[in-house]
Amino acid sequence: MRAPEPTFARARDLRRDMSLPEVLLWDCLRGSRLDGLRFRRQHPVGPFVLDFYCPLARLAIEVDGAHHDLPGQIHKDHRRDACLAEHGIHTMRIAASDVLDDRALEGMLVMIAETAARRRSK
Repeated sequence: MRAPEPTFARARDLRRDMSLPEVLLWDCLRGSRLDGLRFRRQHPVGPFVLDFYCPLARLAIEVDGAHHDLPGQIHKDHRRDACLAEHGIHTMRIAASDVLDDRALEGMLVMIAETAARRRSK
């Protein structure tokens, strides 16, 4: 799903202003460091900017802060995930607090790698 130009511009801005959890996760994903998987950061898809995207597995990784626990935002996130799923993109949501916890981050990386492996084999 091709993104409109304003979404590309927003993605460029977001790459320059990543949150600490996004920076830490990107450090683990960049340069094919996780099982040789290639990820893009702040990747535009349609009207959305995905925090991280693995094109081979059609897998989006979203780092969610506390505001994603609010009822209105939960509903928006479900709609967004459903729209992406209609285009064959699976979304994994990771709490920002888990990225900041070294032990939890290790578990998240294993889950990301396993999910990507399952999605590649389909």
